[in-house]
Amino acid sequence: MRIDLNKVAGYAQNACTEELLDRVTLWRQGMEADALQILEMELAKRGITFQEVQNHAEQWSGRVARDASGLPLVCKQCPRPATVIGWSWVRILGLLPLFPRRCGYCDTHKPG
Repeated sequence: MRIDLNKVAGYAQNACTEELLDRVTLWRQGMEADALQILEMELAKRGITFQEVQNHAEQWSGRVARDASGLPLVCKQCPRPATVIGWSWVRILGLLPLFPRRCGYCDTHKPG
């Protein structure tokens, strides 16, 4: 399946720098080369240097919760990388709890 590079370019232009840095460092291994190149070019247009990208990767090194394939988990409540794994209930209509499941949380949303 081919990705729509125009959509990727639109996303890159509208995304905040922090989110772009997350994508080109933490989610790099799960991205197509063409999409990655678009995001890197957008960071370069914003004046972000290679060293700043490396610093961002080092800042997250060892702190990110990962799934079985090695990709970082996404926070259950926002698009940030998860740093802890916790439990949440799968609910019917958002009310009736069915069963617990493991999910990731970022530093801002991690439980108590």
